[in-house]
Amino acid sequence: MKPQHDAPADDDYAMSLPALVVLRVCVMFIELFTRLADVLLLLRRPRLLPPYLGIWLREVFVSPYRLKQSFEVRRVLQASGQILKELMYGEMPVHTGVWLFWKAGLGPGSRLVDLGAGRGRTLLAARWLGAQAVGIELMQHHVALARKPVERAGAQLVLGDAMQADLQDATHVFTNWTALTPQTRARLVERFRACRPGTRILTVTRPVEAPGITVVSRHRLLFTWGMEHVWIHEVGEHVVGDAIN
Repeated sequence: MKPQHDAPADDDYAMSLPALVVLRVCVMFIELFTRLADVLLLLRRPRLLPPYLGIWLREVFVSPYRLKQSFEVRRVLQASGQILKELMYGEMPVHTGVWLFWKAGLGPGSRLVDLGAGRGRTLLAARWLGAQAVGIELMQHHVALARKPVERAGAQLVLGDAMQADLQDATHVFTNWTALTPQTRARLVERFRACRPGTRILTVTRPVEAPGITVVSRHRLLFTWGMEHVWIHEVGEHVVGDAIN
């Protein structure tokens, strides 16, 4: 049975026109800076530059930030038990991801699973560090546009629901749950609690608050919408539920 969400007010993200203009200008400068920083970093891993440019080119023609309330979108939301505003789009730049994943101990022999991977930029950061990487994305049009460039980088972008993702082989799990409702976050936390002990869980904006999952460190990093907090957690020895071994 799917959880019932209390739909937020329609004006949750409403802004005045001057504030909206300022926001758009700030986002434009952030975009220019992050793209330049990403390209400079990827010059040290030349094989990853063509996939990155391929994803970028696809974003020029089909923006990931313009989501229409189509029949397909409504069908996906109904199947996943989410609401439209949970699909607000934002990304972690490659240079931010490389630093964060390095701090979290990601490297050769590690396996990152990105829940809600969008167009897959985060996966390139994991590949920069030599780790395996797979992204789970709910929206078919994101996967269709970015799958081939991501595969050329040696990663995978898979169409699927994060609530059903297999996390047993993951050493690191990343999720940007900034726009997710408390109900959806709670469902994800239950998925985290099924991970193997020692798995590192990385979340954006809010930490995981659950028995058996401890905060290792907190950082403030640059994303496509501005500076944001990121938490690194570790899954301890535990069983499903509230009991801890």
